[in-house]
Parts: sequence; structure tokens; C-alpha cells
Amino acid sequence: MPRERGQKVVATNRKARHDYHIEDVYEAGLVLSGTEVKALRAGRASLVDGYASVEFGEAWLENVHIPEYSQGTWNNHLTRRRRKLLLNKQEILKLARELKESGYTLVPLSLYFKDGRAKVEIALARGKKEYDKRQTLREQQDTREAARAMSTKGKEW
Repeated sequence: MPRERGQKVVATNRKARHDYHIEDVYEAGLVLSGTEVKALRAGRASLVDGYASVEFGEAWLENVHIPEYSQGTWNNHLTRRRRKLLLNKQEILKLARELKESGYTLVPLSLYFKDGRAKVEIALARGKKEYDKRQTLREQQDTREAARAMSTKGKEW
């Protein structure tokens, strides 16, 4: 059987880009059990309340919801358990240093399969203030209106 190629996105956290200023983005592997992998291949996961932390030189993904596998037996996984992230030691040390500064957090942006292996994209982020969110929405609306005006301009003639 040929190996999987390419990238298949399972879940994205669109709210994270709205609520945070993204500083750095890292790709990390995940330590998963068998039923978790099967549930992810079925395309079911939620990153909404998830976050990552660094403790004792190890990175952990917490509060990410991967539902139970429907054909699983008594050894099915817990839906919101802590999952270990696979990163280089230098990356973990850099993240730990950055997280000690106030205002920084690690948020998952997307969960996907890359060449058959489960990966998560985590971002070092700083929370936005309410006025920053309004400004971002206003900029998006302005670009959308400008694009709409440009597309209708050619149709008037």
C-alpha cells in the first residue's frame, strides 16, 4: 500500500487569528493513541479552547477535543486529555523563555496530517485588546468593499 502524500487539514482555529497577534509559528508532531488517530482521520476535532504549555522541558497540548472513535472498544481515549508535543529541545527552550514574559501564550492554529503523520501548528501569540479586534474587522471590511467595487467597475461598461 502506498504511503500518504500531501497535507490533509483536520481542524483549524479561525478564532485564534482574531483574538491574538501571532508572533511565531511552529510545527509540532503529536503523541497520539490509536483511536485518536482514527478519530482524526475521520475528520473530527476541535481546537477552540485549546492551548499549549511547557513544563519540565516538555511541551504539552491541552484542552483540545478529539471525540471518541465510534468503533472503539473499552480502550477508547479520553476526549480532552493532555497530549505531548514533539519539538526540538532548542524550540522548547525558546518557547519556555518567551512564555515567561507576560502576555504571551501558545495557541494551536491547525491540526493536520502531513505525509501520514499527525501535526499541529502552534503559534506564540499575544492577546489583542478590544479596539485591536475592531480595527482588524474594519480593515477586512474595507478590503472586501474595495475588491467588490473593483469587480463591479468593469461590469458597468
